[in-house]
Formats: sequence, structure tokens, C-alpha cells
Amino acid sequence: MQAWGIVVVILTMLMVATVDTKIYERCDLAMKLEKAGLNGFLGYGIGDWLCVAHYKSGFDTSFVNHNPDGSSEYGIFQLNSAWWCDNGVTPTQNLCHMECHDLLNRHILDDIMCAKQVVSSWNGMNAWDSWTRHCYGHDLSEWLKGCNMHAKPDTKRMTS
Repeated sequence: MQAWGIVVVILTMLMVATVDTKIYERCDLAMKLEKAGLNGFLGYGIGDWLCVAHYKSGFDTSFVNHNPDGSSEYGIFQLNSAWWCDNGVTPTQNLCHMECHDLLNRHILDDIMCAKQVVSSWNGMNAWDSWTRHCYGHDLSEWLKGCNMHAKPDTKRMTS
């Protein structure tokens, strides 16, 4: 009987831990990113941000990736524990001054603020290898198709 009590407590804790996560729909995320001021931030459009988030996390706020070097990447933009956040395990620069677990919930404003710092501190979106491989130089207008919003793709940057 006591074992069932422990199982119930563990299952309840797991459910509570996952309730606050979200896998965003593309257009919902696009509107959230636009509202947070990412359209045009340092010359990057919403399509750039959607492309990175898709290839890094599949728009999943709870996604964690463990790297061979011992660091881990967290959240919708996969921010690395060696540089951007503190996971309590990896030696870190913690340049965003935050706990990595704070990147794993549906409230992505802190993720966005840290991602802005990444783009400002490093060589733009080249900080994400997935942006270089899948997004740079590609027509990113597809990421905004069907979304009812003001953001438009930056066609000048796509051709330069």
C-alpha cells in the first residue's frame, strides 16, 4: 500500500513538472516573437527566429539536449549551459544570469531576452549552427505563411 502512495506522488510530481511546458504552433510563436520585439532585431526577421527554433527544439520549450562536452542546451532556442545559463553541473559563464531550468517553461520572454544577448554578443545568428545550415540564405517567407501578423520577411537580406 505504501508503494502505491510513492508511485502516486511521483506521477503527480511528473505531471506538475510538465504542465508548464509548451510546444508552440508556428504562427503562435511568430506572434509571440513579434510582440517581444524580435522582428528586425539586429537585422533578423521573425523567419530567422522561427527557423532556428524549429531546427533546434521543434518549438518545444521543454527540450534539453546533452552535448558530448558535458554541457547541455535548454529550451526553445537551445541555450548552452557552458555560456548562457547555469544548470548547477556545467562550469558556466552564465552570460544571461539565469538558471537553465527557467528556460524550460511556456513563459519564453526570458528565453527571448537571452537569445537577444546571444545574437548581440556573438557573430549574430551564426551562434546557432542550425541557422547557418538551414536558414541563412534561404527564403524564410515560408515560416510566416498563413500567420496573421505584421512581420514580413527581409527579402533584401536573403539576396545579399
